[in-house]
Amino acid sequence: MTDHIELGKRGEKMAAEHLDKKGFKILDKNYVFGKAEVDIVAMKDNTIVFVEVKTRESSYLSGPGYTVSTKKQKQIIKAADAYLKAHQLEQESRFDIISIILNNQYNKLEHMENAFYPTG
Repeated sequence: MTDHIELGKRGEKMAAEHLDKKGFKILDKNYVFGKAEVDIVAMKDNTIVFVEVKTRESSYLSGPGYTVSTKKQKQIIKAADAYLKAHQLEQESRFDIISIILNNQYNKLEHMENAFYPTG
């Protein structure tokens, strides 16, 4: 079985390469605010995109993108708000999830734009 941390790093690298090919500019990786982290901060078409990357070896039971809990979403939103304030950015923003399945038989990447929204 692949080491969990190494699998995550491979997935984040694959996600960043995908975003780059799609014309996104990577602004930051692994931005941490308190206990919250945003895997990738990118920009495309003057929109700041906060990306959560979920990498698994199997989609058994549910795909990786569906494992982002409401609690995790709130943490990402909190970190995103801190990022925007710290960098004095006022552009529109959104939250995407890139889910990746990596195993010996195949690699699959799914990019879900506007995967979740800030709640008030």
